[in-house]
Amino acid sequence: MPKTTRRDFVVSAAVASAAFGLDGWLSLPAPAAARHKHDARHKRQARHTQQAQHPKTPDPPLGYVRYTVGEAEVTALYDGIWEKAHDPAYFSNASIEETKQALAAGGFTTDFVTIPITVFVVKLKGKIILCDAGGGDQVQAFNPQSVFVSGKMIRHLKEAGIDPMGIETVLVSHFHPDHIFGLLGKNTDAPVFPMAEIIVPAAEYKFWTDPSVIGRLPEGRRALAQRIQAVVSMWKNVLPVGGEDEVVSGIRFVSAPGHTPGHTAFHLSSGNEQLMFSNDTVYVPALCAAHPGWHGVFDQDAALAEASRRKLIDRVIADRMLICGTHFPWSGLGTIAKDGAGYAVAVRTA
Repeated sequence: MPKTTRRDFVVSAAVASAAFGLDGWLSLPAPAAARHKHDARHKRQARHTQQAQHPKTPDPPLGYVRYTVGEAEVTALYDGIWEKAHDPAYFSNASIEETKQALAAGGFTTDFVTIPITVFVVKLKGKIILCDAGGGDQVQAFNPQSVFVSGKMIRHLKEAGIDPMGIETVLVSHFHPDHIFGLLGKNTDAPVFPMAEIIVPAAEYKFWTDPSVIGRLPEGRRALAQRIQAVVSMWKNVLPVGGEDEVVSGIRFVSAPGHTPGHTAFHLSSGNEQLMFSNDTVYVPALCAAHPGWHGVFDQDAALAEASRRKLIDRVIADRMLICGTHFPWSGLGTIAKDGAGYAVAVRTA
């Protein structure tokens, strides 16, 4: 096999997006060239969705928050929000009533599940690293009672004084659409960060770039798998990394599978301070941190996701780390501690 440089890797990972358990709630676009083939059912669903895109949750007054972890500067960027309608299938072992009780205990509305979307940028040792990329205004809720708004990350990136073309590295935790569609042009599929190296978990890369995955997916998800494989094979800037290597100076991958086959957290260490980017290991803390044994429909392997969640949280507590998450309450940064049979997250307010 000829020697391959980091820039020679094909990007299949970055565009991989549709995931098991998502198609009942989210509408995920096919490759741009194939979108005219959508059937009448999809168009009716899209019309219902477009009419619903008016979230009740206000945007934060400022769309970015900056803080330091040792010598690292971290900027949280607000990308949008998912106001998810209640559904009995959300958790296999918790009812809607139990879900509402947990939301109320966390201080949230019980009208819907509030799922913010936060993206993080790290500046460390002269490097600018983007941690996931948000939804790129390309994810819609199929359920007309739900609202999904994303794609605000780029605007807030600029407001924070960060040039998108200055992003040198993008770390991808997994291929759900609210984490990677911000890498793709909405109507063109063009790369948003064409000069950045995109580092992805090898297990995710392997799963989503397997040609046979299209035939193994339910019909409603196949267009997304086709987009993954049609678009990403043209990119040259993706590096799949296995294990728990230091992927950039100061940041290591931390394996946390279950949510997806290769779901990965990011561990930042600088000086005497540490921050764990939990990504979707701990999504919606009022639910799955307070009740780590609840098995969500978005976890491809719910039992494995629970084991990964408990292991990661216990490590954060034992090592006295800060923790942040894509779907934590804004601004996504806080601490976590044992609380009875579960855990409690204390989020820093902006």
